[in-house]
Amino acid sequence: MNTTAFVTFIAVTFLVGVISWFKTRKHKITTSAGLFLANRTLSFTAVGSALFFTNISAAEFVGSSESVYVNNMTVMAWGISSVFAMLVVSEFVIPVYLKGAMSTTPDFLENRYDAGTKKLVSFLFLISYMVNLLPIVLYSGAVALNGLFHFSDIWHISYASSIWILVWCIGLVGSLYSILGGLKAIVISDLVLGICMFTGALLLAYFGLSHVGNGSLQLGIHTILTSKTEHFNSIGTSADAVPFSTIFTGMILMNLFYWGTEQVIVQQALASSDLKTSQKGIALACAGKLLGPLLFILPGIIAVHLYSNMQNTTEVFSRVVSDVSPPILSGFIAAVIFGAAITSFSPGLNSASTLFILNLYKPFKEKKGMVVTEANMLKNSKRFEMFASLLAMFIAPLIIFSTDSFYTFMQKINAAFSIPIFTIMFVGFVTKRVPPIAAKIGLAFCFAGYILTQIVFDTGIHFLHVLAILFLLTTAIMLIIGKLLPMETAYVAQNKQTVDLKPWKNRHWINGLLLLVMIILFVVFSKTGIAT
Repeated sequence: MNTTAFVTFIAVTFLVGVISWFKTRKHKITTSAGLFLANRTLSFTAVGSALFFTNISAAEFVGSSESVYVNNMTVMAWGISSVFAMLVVSEFVIPVYLKGAMSTTPDFLENRYDAGTKKLVSFLFLISYMVNLLPIVLYSGAVALNGLFHFSDIWHISYASSIWILVWCIGLVGSLYSILGGLKAIVISDLVLGICMFTGALLLAYFGLSHVGNGSLQLGIHTILTSKTEHFNSIGTSADAVPFSTIFTGMILMNLFYWGTEQVIVQQALASSDLKTSQKGIALACAGKLLGPLLFILPGIIAVHLYSNMQNTTEVFSRVVSDVSPPILSGFIAAVIFGAAITSFSPGLNSASTLFILNLYKPFKEKKGMVVTEANMLKNSKRFEMFASLLAMFIAPLIIFSTDSFYTFMQKINAAFSIPIFTIMFVGFVTKRVPPIAAKIGLAFCFAGYILTQIVFDTGIHFLHVLAILFLLTTAIMLIIGKLLPMETAYVAQNKQTVDLKPWKNRHWINGLLLLVMIILFVVFSKTGIAT
């Protein structure tokens, strides 16, 4: 381990923590709204940075670089698709949530269907967070840190053992962050780490390209543009892990779910002071996503020109940072990776706790005739966060046994929960009389269908195409039930007038510009056009 790099890592990590404490020292958490929604006082820069950095995590660094190294830049389609989904959510979905003063996305399901549907989806969300989202964040952070500092060599232990230790270190720190600071502390850290991340990405690009060019930045750029260009392609072929055609099927559905329904993401937007602030924040997060090629893909391209046959491809990003960066930059980026893991893990815990306390614990106690105080909710939310954190820390190291590439594994597991929930949300948004029983049947059919097609039967169809097929079938089933057994009274959204719902007046031309940049980026990185 390089001493300079490690000292820099500790110093930057400590500095981010101090800044977060200083900015939140007067913010006392005495209510559930303060813990879960920062009292709905976030600025657009806080919302934007929180959305972006909660989405990023160490998994993005690790997974994207590995995918580019193993295949090509087709992984870029996820980021491009995300921008479109985010703008749709900003215009049509967030206003509905804010209008109803909703604290969780399943609140919409209670208003639209019934309390049973809300509880069922809340339970699915919790399962997803504890066995998928949180473990993946911990695992990817551990992989990145071990790759940067080579702890397994220093401690003279196996690679798997070092991952276990690092997972628990990240998990314990992230738990304390969430429990003690709440959402306010998390978003402050996101803002600081966002600035650090872009700075580190620019410096890494400079040193990495210079390394490829044997000290010449210009020669490095020329090299990656003229050799091994099969990796420099965002279109790819049908044999790739992410075929181009999936951008129009399951990929867009998963992104619409993620940005419009996923509690850990939407919670950041719901904490804004008004609709205008939320829409500005989403646009800012979109701008960050458009920088994805520089942040997450370029290290994988650089790795293609440095390493011919890596055994553990999950360490592509870490190895590039270690080999091309001066020690102080390696430590700086390690701090950003650690921070990314913490500020993705902490919001995940916070959101899981929000769902458990508001959607399951509180209704259960009130049904029994018990009074649930703010103090009681705060105490039990912290207990639940510790339970969820411990479970995730036990599960995370087991990801090492997955046979898929890390990025593919992550998306396949996400899909099992995302599309069933998204489908009933979608039908709820576009119809007024489809009954609660249709939502429950649709949820069960879609979930069971995905599990059967991925585990029991080998359909030979890409999992993202399977998702689109299941979405259409489930929607059709729900509409048929709605035709046969319609609700007696049509659903009408209530305006609780909690925040100002005046939209951002400049959103249309800003969003149009973001979409234009998105298309240009995809065209620029499409080396050979659409392949068959």
